[in-house]
Amino acid sequence: MTAKPPLIEVCVEGIDGFLAAQEAGADRVELCSSLLEGGLTPSLGTVRETLKLAKIPFHVIVRPRGGDFLYSDAEFASMVADVEALRELGVVGVVAGCLNANGTIDEPRMTALVKAAGGINVTCHRAFDMTRDPFEALEALIRCGVGRVLTSGQRDTAVEGAGLLAELVKRAAGRIIILGCGALDPDNIAAVRAKTGLTEMHFASLTDTRSTMAFRNPHVGMGGTDLDREYRITVTDGGIVRRTIAAARA
Repeated sequence: MTAKPPLIEVCVEGIDGFLAAQEAGADRVELCSSLLEGGLTPSLGTVRETLKLAKIPFHVIVRPRGGDFLYSDAEFASMVADVEALRELGVVGVVAGCLNANGTIDEPRMTALVKAAGGINVTCHRAFDMTRDPFEALEALIRCGVGRVLTSGQRDTAVEGAGLLAELVKRAAGRIIILGCGALDPDNIAAVRAKTGLTEMHFASLTDTRSTMAFRNPHVGMGGTDLDREYRITVTDGGIVRRTIAAARA
C-alpha cells in the first residue's frame, strides 16, 4: 500500500511570498515577516490582504521579536492580543512558542495562547528545538492542547535530526502532529521522509533578488553594516518549491 503523500507547508515572508508558494502548489503556508530573524509577526494589513487572495490555508507566526523565546509580561500580552486579533480576522491557525529560562516549555503561557486561539490551529514553532529535553517538551505541548510542533529534530537540518524526528513521530502516536523542517530541498526531502515517517513537512525555498531601484545611496544602511542589503530582496522561489514538492511526493 502506497503511503499517503505528505502535506507540504511553505514558510514565506509577506504577501508576495504567499502568492509564490500558493502558485507553486503548497498545501499550506506559514506567513511571516523578517525571515532573516527566523520569522516575526506580519502586519495585520498583510494578513487581511492575504486572506483576500488565499486559495489555500495559511498559519500566521506570532513572535514579537527575534532572539530567545523567554518573553516579558508585556511581550506576552502582545502575543495574546495578536492571537485574538488573528482569530477574529478568520485566520485558520497561529504559530507560537514560549519557554522558561530552564529550557522547558512554559505551559501556563502556551495554554493561554491555545485558549486565546479559541479552537483554531496552534503550532509550536522551533522554540521546541531549543528545549532541554525534546520528549519532556513534547508531552508538555500535548498537555497544553497544541496541535502540532515544528521541529528539525533539535539540529540545524532535518538530515542531521532525522533520528530524533523519527522518534518524535513514534512517541507522538497521533496525539500531536510532527511538522518536520530544516533545510529541506529537492535533493534530501524524500530521504528524510522515508527515514522519519513524517506526514507533514515544512521548508522555505528562498533566494535573493536584486532591487530594481535606479537610485542608490551608498552611504546609508537601514541596519547593520551590510549596505548592499538595502538593495537585495529575499523572495520565495516558486521553481524550488515545485521541485521540492515533487521530490517529496515521488
